[in-house]
Amino acid sequence: MSRARVARRIAAGAAYGGGGIGLLGAATVGLVLAEVQMAKRQVGNGSIPRPPSAEGLYGHTCAGGGEPLRLTMLGDSTAAGQGVRRAGQTPGALLASGLAAVAERPVRLRNVALPGAQSDDLERQVGLALEDPQRVPDVCVIMIGANDVTHRMPPARSVRCLASAVRRLRTAGAEVVVGTCPDLGTIEPVQQPLRWLARRASRQLAAAQTIGTVEQGGRTVSLGDLLGPEFAANPRELFGPDNYHPSAEGYETAAMAVLPTVCAALGLWPADEERPDVSRREGFLPVARAAAEAAGEGGTEVAAAMPTGPRGPWALLKRRRRRRLPAEEPAPTPAAERSV
Repeated sequence: MSRARVARRIAAGAAYGGGGIGLLGAATVGLVLAEVQMAKRQVGNGSIPRPPSAEGLYGHTCAGGGEPLRLTMLGDSTAAGQGVRRAGQTPGALLASGLAAVAERPVRLRNVALPGAQSDDLERQVGLALEDPQRVPDVCVIMIGANDVTHRMPPARSVRCLASAVRRLRTAGAEVVVGTCPDLGTIEPVQQPLRWLARRASRQLAAAQTIGTVEQGGRTVSLGDLLGPEFAANPRELFGPDNYHPSAEGYETAAMAVLPTVCAALGLWPADEERPDVSRREGFLPVARAAAEAAGEGGTEVAAAMPTGPRGPWALLKRRRRRRLPAEEPAPTPAAERSV
């Protein structure tokens, strides 16, 4: 069955309350569990400190700069920035600093992500993000999915929780960008056949996440294949000390991929880059096909294009040019200054 059809079935199960299809066949469960135990003994578990707090104000307030843009991070340990020691190395800080540079406005960062979170924690996180109706985020970035795969959450339930979170945030007026499930097949201690199964499960979930997100008015950026080849080629540089979470260089790679979509969602990207570029294999596709293609190529954006078409909802697939992040490590104003 093609990845597009699998993704559509999972998304349909999420929409209509069904269980969807399983990511792993029953015959492989015993072997997979044995491989998981071996991998756990090699991958760090709780051996690294909690992620540093990066909340605060990024960019410089200047005359005519306007009110700070509000950026909120939601999701799991990747969104929180676990694996690095300095606040400026977290994806939230990197995105806030990059957004401030592009927008030429200060950006106030809030992070409600929780290490270890699965998609069913997004309901709580969205509640925190929207707790002040007068300070709704301008844009929310969600990074989640890895723990859903490793804990074998039914994929339809995973997508249903994500779609609900996107819908609530969009209804409140926030733009939403989802970094889809990373490729767990790149984790160095994981051996075959678990590596192949992890990669397959990750990409199936990433494609289904894209369908669920786009149908609720959000945008997605594929992180799986983006990190896959680069992590496989440079595991010592792009993985952190626990061999599981990204290093500072790994988070920068992810942030460079997500930043253009965050800027585009806020109308800050150059207009000439918003049109599909045929030479870069961009264009309008049925949403399931666009989701499947994006899951196989990192850094690919998928956004809603039109309400419907002969084969269902359509989407625009974009392979955006990455915006280089500021050369200097960002230094946020303390988070306590939230009255701005």
